[in-house]
Amino acid sequence: MTIENRNRDPTGTDAYSPVEMAARVERAGVTKVHLPVLPLLALSVLAGVFIAFGGMFYTLAITGSGFGFGPNRLLGGLAFSLGLVLVIVGGAELFTGNSLIVMAWASRRITLSALLRNWAIVYVGNFAGALGMVALAYLSGILSLDMGGFAETARAIAKTKLELPADQAFVRGVLCNALVCLSVWLCYAARDVASKILSIVGPITAFVALGFEHSVANMYLIPIGMLAGTSFDPAGLARNLFWVSLGNIVGGGGGVALVYWTIYLSPVARGTAGEASARYRLP
Repeated sequence: MTIENRNRDPTGTDAYSPVEMAARVERAGVTKVHLPVLPLLALSVLAGVFIAFGGMFYTLAITGSGFGFGPNRLLGGLAFSLGLVLVIVGGAELFTGNSLIVMAWASRRITLSALLRNWAIVYVGNFAGALGMVALAYLSGILSLDMGGFAETARAIAKTKLELPADQAFVRGVLCNALVCLSVWLCYAARDVASKILSIVGPITAFVALGFEHSVANMYLIPIGMLAGTSFDPAGLARNLFWVSLGNIVGGGGGVALVYWTIYLSPVARGTAGEASARYRLP
């Protein structure tokens, strides 16, 4: 079968092409910014909860593991992938993933104020959900798992994050959300749940294993580490979240959203590369 015939996809089961993915992301961005406050906030709280579940699973997975540095971090990354699987498949609004809304803004389909409104509400909701899970995790007694080993791991994670210099926190935030938004971007190619999950696991495992910084994950991981015995440092948490969140915006909004907008949705692209990509897909 030729590429041209295959692109006709009579069954409707082929993955969406990159130009189709770009259009879907753009439409989704328009939808997201027009959500009423209450459902947007509720979905944002859910995302904070889901990412916290991923953080808990990650902490458990690396506690007491004797696989060595690299394999241990790989295992932790696989465990943390649970968080974004729940966000994407279950449906929730995540600040880092919503950096892709920049594509709709660049196409002038939404205003800057609408974009910033979405980010502000989602950020607050994510923080509320993550802090709620910090309280529930503490009250559940899971810090005592492995005879306190879980708590020791939580302390070590928080301490490492609080000690990051601003420049490293920012750059790790950039790299993290490039991978997170690429993961979400790949999900827009998928037509079924299994494909979405496979699209999520690789990039998310990579960012966790490499030690990159995710603002919403840190909303859970740093406070739970404080409750586990790391010194109480609200200023340190705020400093970490500021630089990591800024890096997340740059990495996702600039490094992924604006790049793909330029390739597929910009005025020049709509007349050249976009049309070519719509006609031909790679085998």
